Amino acid sequence: MKARAHVIVSGRVQGIFFRANTREKANECGVTGWVRNTADGKVEAVFEGEKDDVEKLLRFCRKGPPGAVVTEVKIRWGDFRNEFKDFGIRYV
Repeated sequence: MKARAHVIVSGRVQGIFFRANTREKANECGVTGWVRNTADGKVEAVFEGEKDDVEKLLRFCRKGPPGAVVTEVKIRWGDFRNEFKDFGIRYV
C-alpha cells in the first residue's frame, strides 16, 4: 500500500547532516519527497512510497544521524499523491 507522511522533527537536528542523511536513506528505501530545515530549528519532510518503506524512513528520523538528539517526531499521514519523481533537499 502506498502512503504519504508529512513529518516535523524537533531537537538537535540542524548542522549535523540530518537532511543529507535523510535523502540518502530515502534513496535506499525507494521513497520520494523532500526534506528541509525550518527557521525555528526543526527539520520538515514529506515522504511518499510504499508504507513499509516510509515507516523505515520514519524510524531513521526518530533516531537521526550521529550527533542528532531527536526530542519529538510529529507525523501527519495523508493520501498518496505520486507527486514526486525523486527525493530532494529543499532550501528556503
